[in-house]
Amino acid sequence: MEAKKLTTKEKLQIPPVMMPQQDAHERVHNVNEVPLGYTVDMAQTEAQRCLQCKNAPCVKGCPVEIDIPAFINAILEGRNRESINTIKQTNILPAVCGRVCPQEEQCQKTCVVGKSNKDVAKAVQIGKLERFAADWEMEQGEAEVPVIKASTGKRVAVVGSGPAGLTVAADTRREGHDVTIFEALHKPGGVLIYGIPEFRLPKRIVMREVKNLQKMGVTLRTNYVVGKLSTIDELFDEGFDAVFVATGAGLPLFMHIPGENLNGVYSANEYLTRANLMQAYSFPNTDTPIARAKNVAVFGGGNVAMDSARTALRLGAENVYLVYRRSKKEMPARVEEVEHAEEEGVQMMLLQNPVKILGDQNGWVKEIECIKMELGEPDESGRRRPVAVKGSEFLTPVDVVIVAIGNASNPLVPSTTPDLAVNKWGNIVAAEETLRTSKKGVFAGGDIVLGAATVILAMGQGRKAARAINEYLKTGVW
Repeated sequence: MEAKKLTTKEKLQIPPVMMPQQDAHERVHNVNEVPLGYTVDMAQTEAQRCLQCKNAPCVKGCPVEIDIPAFINAILEGRNRESINTIKQTNILPAVCGRVCPQEEQCQKTCVVGKSNKDVAKAVQIGKLERFAADWEMEQGEAEVPVIKASTGKRVAVVGSGPAGLTVAADTRREGHDVTIFEALHKPGGVLIYGIPEFRLPKRIVMREVKNLQKMGVTLRTNYVVGKLSTIDELFDEGFDAVFVATGAGLPLFMHIPGENLNGVYSANEYLTRANLMQAYSFPNTDTPIARAKNVAVFGGGNVAMDSARTALRLGAENVYLVYRRSKKEMPARVEEVEHAEEEGVQMMLLQNPVKILGDQNGWVKEIECIKMELGEPDESGRRRPVAVKGSEFLTPVDVVIVAIGNASNPLVPSTTPDLAVNKWGNIVAAEETLRTSKKGVFAGGDIVLGAATVILAMGQGRKAARAINEYLKTGVW
């Protein structure tokens, strides 16, 4: 379609282009991706809404500082190759970020179009346009390999292949360093592989991005647990000049209520890892069993809780209850994910808090006891504090419980690196701008520093760390 010149007033009157998606009644019976993507015409119509602001507040809202007006304008004018190349100058995972990043809290939150319409939902759909550009490139076949500078002779070890690790690997490899990624699991991708369901992020997309890194010359070593097979000090002994630790927040938290040790109680980590990485949804075609249940309770209100609840439906549950102690307004999950969960039939038990899990004579989950809550004054998070309503306890029959209330940092690397400083939560202490740690030559980023956060925030830290690593290897100054 030929781009038509529009006035600012005309652009502001164009409604956001909604992305088509699978029907809710159909998608709960498969693990295929829910949103289906923009057509070319849809993408160009949406791109017309961008005001091409000179001060580009959207770029300031992006943790990896993508040149958003430039890539959107390229889509508008049909220059899709230029669009994806613009994105990949700062973001090596556009197909991932276009699907799972909370744009409504970042680039789209600062969008002038959304602010003019007094509704962030009416902002330019930057994430959907990013996905379009990335999907267009996939349709063309092989991705273009970035230019790699001449070899520096320096070696970088990246511990963990999640979004922070992949970002550092790409940005340091571009500078000519020899880069090796060490991944504990048998597949690379970290939380992108084991934590995010197929219906939100197809695994072929993650593997394609990893393959592109390998084409750049990055070495990948899976089934390699740093802290067990090698310590950080031993990596230096093997000839690495810098180490980036990106081991994530993979230690599940529990509520410490009676009954959490019963059969049928899962951490969200285990439940999603079985379903995603190990494809339990295909059992017995795959070797990974998972408890099949008619009634499932999920504790929590974040994206991981939504992922767990929606996965349970796809595994055949008749009733999935999401138990959250605050109201929907306070839920940390993305609005889109909450909407998708409700469309699919997840039953929201809001302003309710689990206090006990009860089992049968064989030690399996039989029911949960919850207490009703009401909202009091805001706490340190800015959300209103939930207060129990005395005497309001009640029982709900369930077969499986999934605890999705958060994760703590992986303790393995710090426990085997005594001169690596951590804070009281076990997160590695790293400088805000350089991500340097207390140990010379060691940088850290992502959830191991931030605590459980988003893909794009981890990538933003990865970009900062890569810049600092490149500078360190160039100057030798710590």
